[in-house]
Amino acid sequence: MTRRRYAPEYRRQMVELARTGRTAEELSREFECSAQAIRNWVRQADLDEGRRADGLTTAERDELRRLRRENLQLREEREILKKGRGLVRAGDRHGAREIFALVKANQADHRVATMCRVLGVSSSGYYAWLRCGRSARSRRDGELSARIAAIHRDSRGTYGVPRVHAELAEAGERVARKRVARLMRAHGLRGVSRRKWTRTTLRDGAETPVPDLVERDFTASRPNALWVADATYIPTWEGFLFLAVVIDVYSRRVVGWSMGSRLVTALMLDALDMALAQRDARDVIHHSDHGAQYTSIAFGQRCREAGVTLSMGSVGDCYDNALCESFFATLECELIERSVFRTRDEARLAVFDFVEAFYNRRRRHSALGYLSPVAFERAAQAAAA
Repeated sequence: MTRRRYAPEYRRQMVELARTGRTAEELSREFECSAQAIRNWVRQADLDEGRRADGLTTAERDELRRLRRENLQLREEREILKKGRGLVRAGDRHGAREIFALVKANQADHRVATMCRVLGVSSSGYYAWLRCGRSARSRRDGELSARIAAIHRDSRGTYGVPRVHAELAEAGERVARKRVARLMRAHGLRGVSRRKWTRTTLRDGAETPVPDLVERDFTASRPNALWVADATYIPTWEGFLFLAVVIDVYSRRVVGWSMGSRLVTALMLDALDMALAQRDARDVIHHSDHGAQYTSIAFGQRCREAGVTLSMGSVGDCYDNALCESFFATLECELIERSVFRTRDEARLAVFDFVEAFYNRRRRHSALGYLSPVAFERAAQAAAA
């Protein structure tokens, strides 16, 4: 088996995730890399940075713990209110039943007493409702609602009806899509929708023309036949963080990425180098627009050295690089629009987690039969074996 190589940026972001309190074993399972390697990266980073204890007093530590508990409580109450949005409460018996059903569906995530207090019903009323018993269909709805809520939570609140239905089907749950839609609507669960694409690259008027070998046909019969590449930006309080990606058209997997404070050729080169380090680039076509970074001498030379064939569409036409724009639209609506980043480092860590842990390994794609890119590649390898 070929030993997997990790780019320095990948290791840096993994260290930052470990420093948020997640264990090496947890990260190992989620990102499919060695727990010992993660511990080594953290230890080396600590040595390089001369990190020491923060020196807080006992009183300061106690106050910090109190504030954290208070913050967790407020966040939990806000989450409960979001889930209960739109339900009728005061004096409405039917509304109370719906709230009780919501409490039942979410009791694995929140304490019953907390949910009842926040949603304005009594715990005794909830338990009385449980004792009365429900119809078989109502009980089935409660079971499905609990599973649907868990799936929606695991998708980071992004999945709509089609992807939730696909998750249930893969788990062997036979249920109509309309029923999934009804239960999601009843519990205020919805997916996220995309926004319009924004142009980020500018044409270099002095570049040597490169032919368009793709002509908007974003299909591939095997891995590493066609890669598409582009760049976008993420707003932070410090300014923009630019992200360059390389995507394998066959599986929609992001095989290379790089982030930086400036949109320069080095950013695209780093993303390309990451893809080259972990994929077989023989006979691959690299498709992008005619942005100045992709038409630079340095980028063209690197592709020639690696045996990569260049293809370029026009600048500013999203249809000439539609697959990349689709990924950026997903990134924007499922992460960027739902977040506020104070620093570039904060945004960098969130993007790393979204791309490597969620998008590549867990997020279901309609074009892949509602499999994730990694699952699609593994299924193809198993079928070919």
